[in-house]
Amino acid sequence: MTKFTGYVGTYTKQDSKGVYQFTLDTEKKEILDVKLAAEVGNPTYVTVTGDNKNLYAVSKDGENGGITAFSIDGQTGGLNKLNSHSTPGANPCHLSVGQDNQTVVTANYHTTEVQSYITEKDGALHSLVSTIEHAGSGPHERQEKPHMHYAGFTPDGKYVIAIDLGSDRIYTYTAENGELREERIVEAKPGSGPRHLTFHPNGKFVYVMTELSSEVLVLHYNAEDGSFSEQQYIPAIPEDFKETNDGSAIHISADGQYVYAGNRGHNSIAVYKVNQDSGSLTFVEWTSTEGNWPRDFVLDPTGEFLVASNQKSNTLTLFGRDKETGRLELLQSGVQVPEPVCVKFLNV
Repeated sequence: MTKFTGYVGTYTKQDSKGVYQFTLDTEKKEILDVKLAAEVGNPTYVTVTGDNKNLYAVSKDGENGGITAFSIDGQTGGLNKLNSHSTPGANPCHLSVGQDNQTVVTANYHTTEVQSYITEKDGALHSLVSTIEHAGSGPHERQEKPHMHYAGFTPDGKYVIAIDLGSDRIYTYTAENGELREERIVEAKPGSGPRHLTFHPNGKFVYVMTELSSEVLVLHYNAEDGSFSEQQYIPAIPEDFKETNDGSAIHISADGQYVYAGNRGHNSIAVYKVNQDSGSLTFVEWTSTEGNWPRDFVLDPTGEFLVASNQKSNTLTLFGRDKETGRLELLQSGVQVPEPVCVKFLNV
C-alpha cells in the first residue's frame, strides 16, 4: 500500500469550511488531492475509530458546542454526517474514542468540562453520559481557571486520562459504561501548563507536552491503579529562544524509539531519543516546520513520513523520517489547507 488517506481538522473563522481530506502518496513522497470532506463549524480536533468506520469531530453550531459523528466511506474515505450533539457554550478542543469504538470523551478548554458519550452500532452519537466540571488555577496569567486540553484512553482501556492546562493537573478516571469517575490526580510543575500526552507502546512510559513552559514531562504509568510518577522534564525549545512559544502536540513513533514535540513560536518540531529501560529522553534535533504556528502533526502509518499543520500560514508540510536516527528531512512545504489544526490518518 503506497497511498494513505488523511484528514485535517480546522478552525472555520476565516476561509475554512470544515474537515479536509488529503492523500499521502509515499511513492511520489507528496501530499495530493486536498479537498473539503465535510462542512462543519470549527472542527479543530478529529479522531478516527480503530476500525476506520467513523470519524468524530469537535464542532460549533451557533452558540452551542459539541461533537459531530461521521461515517467513513470505505472506498473513497469520504465523510457522511450521522448526527451531532451539542450543549450551550464553546465547543471542546480535544476528543478521543475508546478501543471498543463505543465511548467518546471530550475536553473543553473554555467550560472546564470533560464529557463522555456512548454511540450507536453505526457510530452515531447515542447520548451524553457524564459531565465533570473541574476547579483550580495556577500561577501563570493564563491559568485563571481550569482549561481542559486533552481527554484520552490508556492503552489498556482501563482509564480515561484528562489534562488541565489551567491547574497543572493530570486526572485519571474510570469510564464504566461510559460514565466517568475520578480516581487519581497527579500535579505537574506549577505554571507548566500540561497540554497533550502520548503513551509509549509498552504502556508504561508517558510523555506530556507542556504549553506554557515548553517542556516534555516524562511519567511512569501504573496500570494497576491508574497512577503516575514523575521521571523527567526536558526542554522543548533552545535555552536562548526568548520569544513567545506555546508547546503544541506530542507523538511517539510506533516502535517507541523517538518522541516528537511541536513548538508554536519557535515553529519547530523537537526530536528526542527514548531510553527503552527508563523511558527518559535525550534531545536529538529541532526541525523547522516551514510555516507559522505548527498546531499539530502526525506520523503516517508506515512511520516513514510526518505531516505538520501550520495554522497561521494555512499550510501542511511533509517530512521524511529516518527510522534509525529519528531525524526529519523536508520533502514538501506550502501545501494549502485553510486554518489547519489537527491531522489524522486512517488506520492500517
